[in-house]
Amino acid sequence: MRGIFCFKGPHMNNKPSPPEDWECCESGCEPCVWDTYYEALRDWNAQQKALSDATPESDSNNEN
Repeated sequence: MRGIFCFKGPHMNNKPSPPEDWECCESGCEPCVWDTYYEALRDWNAQQKALSDATPESDSNNEN
């Protein structure tokens, strides 16, 4: 049985999608939709790593 992990703050279970071509006007906006995407992707990757690190190893990998 897998544990349930709870993170404070917004839940980010789904990997962020990159912006569509039409969403970036290429005029150097601050922040650009790409900046926002890469920030969300970094946060998602950190969450995935935390989940991976927090997931207990399976019983078959444990030696008694």
